[in-house]
Amino acid sequence: MLSFFNSNAQEVREDSLKPIMSSQQKIESEWYNSFKIRGYVQARYNRLFETNPDLGCEQCDRSWGDEGGFFLRRIRIIFFGQIYKNVYFYIQPDFASSASSTGLNFAQIRDAYFDIGFDAKNEFRVRIGQSKVPYGFENMQSSQNRIPLDRADALNSAVTNERDMGVFFYWAPDKIRKKFATLVKDNYKGNGDYGVFALGAYNGQTANRPELNNNLHVVARASYPFEIGNQIIEPGIQAYTGRYELPTSLKNGGVTATHDLNYLDQRAAVSFILYPKPFGIQAEYNIGKGPEFNKHTETIETKSLEGGYATFSYRIEHKEQIIFPFTRYQYYRGGKKHEMDARSYDVNEFELGLEWQFSKNFELVATYTISNRRYEDFILQNNDQQGSLLRLQAQINF
Repeated sequence: MLSFFNSNAQEVREDSLKPIMSSQQKIESEWYNSFKIRGYVQARYNRLFETNPDLGCEQCDRSWGDEGGFFLRRIRIIFFGQIYKNVYFYIQPDFASSASSTGLNFAQIRDAYFDIGFDAKNEFRVRIGQSKVPYGFENMQSSQNRIPLDRADALNSAVTNERDMGVFFYWAPDKIRKKFATLVKDNYKGNGDYGVFALGAYNGQTANRPELNNNLHVVARASYPFEIGNQIIEPGIQAYTGRYELPTSLKNGGVTATHDLNYLDQRAAVSFILYPKPFGIQAEYNIGKGPEFNKHTETIETKSLEGGYATFSYRIEHKEQIIFPFTRYQYYRGGKKHEMDARSYDVNEFELGLEWQFSKNFELVATYTISNRRYEDFILQNNDQQGSLLRLQAQINF
């Protein structure tokens, strides 16, 4: 503006700019400038070269198998912002939820929380509301950033949809918070800022479900990213404990359960992340106890569980495009408390795939999956399914 007036040999007085400056300040202070909007959409097809239509995965993708077709896996619009120097909010609805077996694409809240900081840099903060439970690196990693199409059974079976209502304390030095943000922003498949240390209490019934007992779950996690030359390594450890109440809607009439439907629910896990610069490793393993269906006694019992996964990837940059060839092996043996009769699982699965990011706004993923899944409940007894299929996903980011 100054150069414009000077080029016309006009004198610009400082006080003549004050109305313009105050007007600009007023615009910047309006409520709608205090937050941002972003989101992504994922569309899938899983039936190419399918060898067994009875092979499925209820928790990871319900469009697997017989009667599956083109499917909108996620439709997310995210509202977020630092509305005050010590107050941050985040609300994320999803419009691809299933309200029933015959209805698709209903709106449902995924995240709705706010962070309260206790110092100038918000290194110490408390998160209140419905948010991700800090258990497992891949559980906290956004599906917008994750390379494999679905989270591995072993850790994701701990918290379906990865979220619950609760209060979580997070701490991380300012320089580490910036590093967490950079690992996501620069497309190194980070999982965001969940602190160097986390401690929280939550209902334990998972997102969008009411609390059914008077016992809160307690979770703790610690991780730290180390730089070694050009590489960044992040080891982590986490654990939770609580009592889970099986909803009556998830129990068949012929199955025996505890008198109050309450079961011990506890786990511990280790994580190892080598960020893809260019070669990457993401591996986690957990052990614990939880409810599981026993077909021999037709009873839901508290039983041991174990399992993990290892994902290997390589980051290739070509002009504005980024390509991630990857492979993953996963194993899980135990129950899934969120499924009918705390369904019993034995999973061995191998994936070979490619994520191709044409730009920051559009990407394609192709994964060839070879799976051996035994999953049994009161109705599905002696149910061992093996097969392979090619899975495709298109994703748009905005």
